[in-house]
Amino acid sequence: MEVRATNNSLLEWSGDGLAVGLFEDATEITGDLAILDQKFAGVLKELIAEEEFKGKLGSTIVTRVGVGSSIRKVILVGLGKPDTLKIETLRRAAAAVARLAKKQKCKTLGISLPIANNDTAATTQAIAEAVQLALFQDTRFKSEPEEKTTQVETVDLLGLSGQEAAITRANQVTSGVILARELVAAPANSLTPITMAEIAQVIAKDHGLQLEILEQADCEKLGMGAFLGVAQASEIPPKFIHLIYKPVGTPRRKVAIVGKGLTFDSGGLNIKGAGSGIETMKIDMGGAAATLGAAKAIAQIKPDVEVHFISAVTENMISGRAMHPGDILTASNGKTIEVNNTDAEGRLTLADALVYADKLGVEAIVDLATLTGACVVALGEDIAGLFTPNDDLAKQLETAAESAGEKVWRLPMEEKYFEGLKSGIADMKNTGPRAGGSITASLFLKQFVKDTPAWAHLDVAGPVWADKENGINNPGATGYGVRTLVNWVLN
Repeated sequence: MEVRATNNSLLEWSGDGLAVGLFEDATEITGDLAILDQKFAGVLKELIAEEEFKGKLGSTIVTRVGVGSSIRKVILVGLGKPDTLKIETLRRAAAAVARLAKKQKCKTLGISLPIANNDTAATTQAIAEAVQLALFQDTRFKSEPEEKTTQVETVDLLGLSGQEAAITRANQVTSGVILARELVAAPANSLTPITMAEIAQVIAKDHGLQLEILEQADCEKLGMGAFLGVAQASEIPPKFIHLIYKPVGTPRRKVAIVGKGLTFDSGGLNIKGAGSGIETMKIDMGGAAATLGAAKAIAQIKPDVEVHFISAVTENMISGRAMHPGDILTASNGKTIEVNNTDAEGRLTLADALVYADKLGVEAIVDLATLTGACVVALGEDIAGLFTPNDDLAKQLETAAESAGEKVWRLPMEEKYFEGLKSGIADMKNTGPRAGGSITASLFLKQFVKDTPAWAHLDVAGPVWADKENGINNPGATGYGVRTLVNWVLN
């Protein structure tokens, strides 16, 4: 599919489907749309009246226009109240239009929407991203595609000529989001630590990134006992992935992104029981997926920022070699951990990944992890939990997420809750009491960042997967986090 910027007006464009945005309670047809309606013998006014279309955000109606017209169908999409118009409004409207255009078998689609926040570039990018992500379908594992319907092939953004750079940026970002979606959606017999490392190699080769992959022996030399403790039960060797993007010239800043990379989580000897959703645990590498997706996008955008993309990738399995509840592991910073729950494995892999990132001399580290069910209980399935002791970094990530249309909410890091992690025989346990589980998890991770000025943890357990259509996301993997990370790096 190709998204194009064009200076054509409503009256000049021709094709299968023309989509126009209307504000709530302001559905009187005026301007070029009124002239177009006259050309169509009043069919649009009639449609609005018959369908009682009120312009509510995301609502759509469609009609076929007269035979012989240069336009086959017209789609009207609601934009909500004019005073609430923002980039996310247009993102959702464009996604709704794209889905309807596909259902209506439109090969060519013209979209006419207003500019939000007086920012033409941001508006163009948001619409282009929304169309591509709403129409994305992952059919890799089907013998035949479920749908053999007409696909949208060309999308013209009317009145946005000159915004080709914004469309290019949208293409770069969506390529990263789609990679993350494909990684999260892939089953564990297809996506293993080995194939994750191979995908990192492809990204590095295609986009000129540096890559270091630490094998098990390398991790042993670095003392990564926490990561290797999780990995030891699997028949598939672990891979520690470190991708590096370096700009031409002196970087404006230097940051690291760390993603949790459990390609499958059985729970270990604390095996996940009936009703636990164990069959969904292919998604437990959602943080690493976002990290690799962001690497692909940032490598194409080429900002003046040095970025390190890190993930300790493994499975958490059961075998005669598995770590036992009660084992004591030693992380690469010398901290000892009593494993009181083998199903709290992600924080163990992140511990050594954070120590590694902390030694790189970066200004800030952001980690992403499908870490706790407690965060889903607290914030639901649409919102990621943000934990950081640094107010400036919190604000940066909140701003980046808002621009991306990805929701985050900052939660407290109550230091006294660390009491629940104290162990009588080691420096700490890997889980605390049930209450405040996402907070104690973040306090655990904090123990492995010493020298980096700013660190933040994003618990993305809820939003990496959607059970139903939501905004630009179709049911399934969402690619959550890629657009937020890209915005954070760029700003």
